Amino acid sequence: MSAPFLNVYYKRAVATPRACYICNKPTTIVLSTQPVLDFIYTCDTHLSDPGFATLQAPAVSPTPSASTEEIAKIKAEWEAKQKKKQEQAEKEKKDEGDKKDEKKDEEKEKAVSSPKPNSPAPVAGGSTTPKHDKYVLHRQFYTMRLTEHRRRRQQKEVDALAPKLSGAGLSVPKQMG
Repeated sequence: MSAPFLNVYYKRAVATPRACYICNKPTTIVLSTQPVLDFIYTCDTHLSDPGFATLQAPAVSPTPSASTEEIAKIKAEWEAKQKKKQEQAEKEKKDEGDKKDEKKDEEKEKAVSSPKPNSPAPVAGGSTTPKHDKYVLHRQFYTMRLTEHRRRRQQKEVDALAPKLSGAGLSVPKQMG
């Protein structure tokens, strides 16, 4: 059977201090898996201890982010396409000049409202996801966490199953005689 979660924990800071898993001192640092199936409150001193956890080197992203020059080039191409579309729409308007004044008014309203979508959406410059330190627990601590997780899961199963069982065998019948 495979493990319910990997031995990869992310360091996060929390607002409320809780007891450290090792020394029971208050700490605001928590190691949690992704998705959050398991979490451990731990001190900074224990994180530097190789007998508890080791810091993993950050992974190099395989795809580099787009440079500002590439973004400007793509933006210029997009604006050129939008201009071309607008010119075609204006040609169609001239061809349909024989129609009613109401339709002309509607087309003018469309022409006035169309430049609004043509403006590119603002690009969030510094919106990068926060990078959390990645840790791998020592195999014995990881085994302890797996055992505790398994015990909690089994207890939930027992609690869910207990009401369905009959009460036979729970009370000892009185002997006659």
